[in-house]
Amino acid sequence: MIKKSRILVVDDEAAVRESLNDWLMEDDYEVGLASSGEVAVSMAQENSWDVILLDLKMPGMDGLETLKRLKKIMPEAEVIMMTAFATIDTAVQAMKEGAFDYLVKPFDPDEIEMHIKKIVAHKELVLENILLRQKLEEKYQYGEIIGKSGTMQEVFGLITRIAPTDSTVLITGESGTGKELIAQAIHGNSSRCYMPFIAVSCGALPDSLLESELFGYEKGAFTGAEHTKKGRFEMADKGTIFLDEIGDISFKTQVDLLRVLQQKEFRRLGGEEVIKVDVRILAATNRDLQKAIRENRFREDLYYRLNVISIHVPPLRERKEDIPLLVETFIRRYCMEMNKEKLKIAPTALKLLLDYDWPGNVRELENVIERALVIGQGKEIAADDLPFSRKELVPEKLPKSLKIMEQMHIERILEETDWNISRAARELDIDRQTLYNKIEKYKITRG
Repeated sequence: MIKKSRILVVDDEAAVRESLNDWLMEDDYEVGLASSGEVAVSMAQENSWDVILLDLKMPGMDGLETLKRLKKIMPEAEVIMMTAFATIDTAVQAMKEGAFDYLVKPFDPDEIEMHIKKIVAHKELVLENILLRQKLEEKYQYGEIIGKSGTMQEVFGLITRIAPTDSTVLITGESGTGKELIAQAIHGNSSRCYMPFIAVSCGALPDSLLESELFGYEKGAFTGAEHTKKGRFEMADKGTIFLDEIGDISFKTQVDLLRVLQQKEFRRLGGEEVIKVDVRILAATNRDLQKAIRENRFREDLYYRLNVISIHVPPLRERKEDIPLLVETFIRRYCMEMNKEKLKIAPTALKLLLDYDWPGNVRELENVIERALVIGQGKEIAADDLPFSRKELVPEKLPKSLKIMEQMHIERILEETDWNISRAARELDIDRQTLYNKIEKYKITRG
């Protein structure tokens, strides 16, 4: 037995309570006695019980009503109903209300012992399953990253080996694969884990803003610079800086970044003072940097400085065996956030998820599950709760205005790319500045 089980006896007859108390104490159980349903409810509010022996016929609050209330207070407790008036109807009703078993008076000690041992064994099996599930989750989870596929297990092993070092790491992979989670896992398992982790989305900022964001600026460095501001590198001193979408930075910023990598120093915009920092640099990109080097859009020396160690995160379509585990995790997470009872996913819905190619990767899957939990009305996530079967707008229902069509299209691409400006600009086949201008023109806001 994992622990001494606690048993509450609820019966209005003193002789029954005393007999059961003696029998159960002999078997080394902890026993509590309640003379009525009201007393039992009060005792359940003060202490937890593993098993409850509950009389069906009692004055005042009867056994069925007591059962309902006890199950609300302690849903994990198992209840055995006791009565001298055995009928099929009362047995069925008690089971419907959550009773584990049913005993007919008079009963002997061996019968009681058999029933309680059956309950204890059942509870121990449930606990073993929970512990086994936790061990499996630990095996298939690294921080916030989840995956049991061979490729993800290799990624976990690489994180474990490189986290204790100070080496620069380049994380590659498509948008939505979880590159920032990997950076956080590397930082969280390093000697710098108690120092800052600063993330910068290079692709979301125009070049003019990115430089001041990274390196800070002195008062008066430009119009509107009314005070000195520290950059992200200074904020990350003694910790880790994560540069997301590193492939989108300008040549000038690449030169400044190379200096930081080589000499661990820089100057603020408009400043003369050389600022030294102790920062580990982690970078990520969804672009082919070697192709960018060949096209003279990315410095080769910076690439080799960043790519000391490389981690490639596979897209979700290449590791579909991870989808059921991810779905289970997202359902549990969002049901807790929404204060909902944990739902299951219908086999037909899971098949749709497994058949889909996931261009937005894990981020898209998470959004789909959250949406399904919000709009779904049933006891499980059904295929109809998923967005894959939505029909596109037919041409006659589209707006005739070209201006409105352009705005709608830009909004859709921004949403699909999770407002990653660089990626959205590439999909729209325009440069980032043109996209910023159109966002301003149409007054498009996120969400």
